[in-house]
Amino acid sequence: MSVTGIIAEYNPFHNGHLYQIHQIRRTDPAARIICVLSGSFTQRGTAAVLSKWQRASLAISGGADLVLELPFVFAVRSAQDFARGGVQLLDRLGLVDALSFGSEYTDLQQLQHIANQIDAPGLRNLLREKLQQGQSYAAALSHSIAAFSGIDEALLKKPNTILAIEYLRSLQHSHAQIRPCPLQRKTSAYHDTTIHASLASASAIRTELYQKEPDTNLLAQALPAESMQLLLLQQEQHLLPDEEYLLRPLLQTLFHTSLPELRTIYGINEGLEHRLLAAASQSSSLTGFLTQVKSKRYPQSRLQRLMLYLLLDLSKTAIAAFDKTGPLYARALAFNEAGRSLLHAGKHSAEIPIITKTAQFLTSSQRARGLHTLSPLQQMLAYDTMAADLYGLCFAQPQLPGQDFKVSPIFTKS
Repeated sequence: MSVTGIIAEYNPFHNGHLYQIHQIRRTDPAARIICVLSGSFTQRGTAAVLSKWQRASLAISGGADLVLELPFVFAVRSAQDFARGGVQLLDRLGLVDALSFGSEYTDLQQLQHIANQIDAPGLRNLLREKLQQGQSYAAALSHSIAAFSGIDEALLKKPNTILAIEYLRSLQHSHAQIRPCPLQRKTSAYHDTTIHASLASASAIRTELYQKEPDTNLLAQALPAESMQLLLLQQEQHLLPDEEYLLRPLLQTLFHTSLPELRTIYGINEGLEHRLLAAASQSSSLTGFLTQVKSKRYPQSRLQRLMLYLLLDLSKTAIAAFDKTGPLYARALAFNEAGRSLLHAGKHSAEIPIITKTAQFLTSSQRARGLHTLSPLQQMLAYDTMAADLYGLCFAQPQLPGQDFKVSPIFTKS
C-alpha cells in the first residue's frame, strides 16, 4: 500500500482539488491519501470560508482518506513555515511515500536545484539585501531566485510555484523519505477573482460566493456537488465568516497592551507597533485599518496574520520554540474506512501522537490555567483551540467557544 500526502487549505474544496486527487488515483488506484489541512484560518490570515471539520468532510467526499489539521503556529505563517510544518507532520507519521502538490512550473529537476540554491550564501545575501530594501519575503525570494536560476521572475511569483520550492526545500532539510510529485496546476491563476471555467481559483469562487446573489450556474461549474450544496446553504443562512467582526477585539487588544508587550508579539518589528496604534486610533473598519498600515514591507497578508498573532498573544519566544520542535502531534479532522486503517497504522509508525480526542491531551480547564502551565504539545494545541474560538467571532451571531473540545473527527463510511 502506498500513501500520498497533500498539504492544502481547501478554501473551499473545488474541482481543481478533485482533479489532483483523481490524478493520484489514476497513477496508483490503490493509493491512500492523507491531507494536511489548515485549520480555522488560512495561510494568508483570513477566516476559512467553512469550518475545518466541514472542509475536511468535503475532502473525504472528494476522495481523500484521512484529513489532519496543520497546527495554527505553522498554518498561519509564511510559505516557508507553512511548507515546513506540513512536510514535517507528514514525515513524522512514518506512513507517507509521496507528496503531491500543484505548481505552475513542474520541472522537478529545476525546482529541486532552486530549492538547493535558496540556502546558498550568495542567494541568502541577495535575499537579505532585498529584505533590507523593504521588499516582502515573497518578492525578495522570487527576485533572488530569478537572479540565480535564470527562470522568469513572473513565474516564480506564482504562489504555488513558491510553495512547490518550499516543499522541496523542507523535504531536503527534513531528510524525509518522501517522493515529491509536482502536478501541473490546471486551475485559473491563484488570485483570479472571476470564474471562467470548471477549474476556477478558490479566490474566484469566494468572490462569487460573497455576492449578495451568487451566480449558481457559475459556482456549479467550479464546485463538486457536495461543496456547492454546503456553501450555498451557508450563504443563504448568512453563515459565511467575515473578519470585520474582529475589529473591536483587535482595537481593544491594541489599546490595552503596553508598548513593551506589543514588541514581544511575533511579527512586530522595526517600530511597527507605533504604526499599528496610529492606525487603530482612526479606523472604523478592519479593511481601513489594514489599508493604513499596509506598505511595501508589510503587505496585507502579513498584516492579516499579525492581527491573529495579536489577538492570540502569540509571542516571538513561543514561535521560536515551536520552530525548534516542529509539529508535536497529528490531529484527525475526518476519515473514511481506509483512513481508519491509516490511523491504526500510524499509532505504531508515527513519531508523534495522533489525536482523535482533544480532551485526552488538553482540556479547557487546563488551558484556562495559562499557557505557562502547559507542556509544549499542549501549548501548540492550545493555539489551535484558541484560533477556533476566535474564528467563532467572525459571524454576526458568534459561535459558542470550545468546539475543539466537543467535536469529534467526522467519520464517513466508504
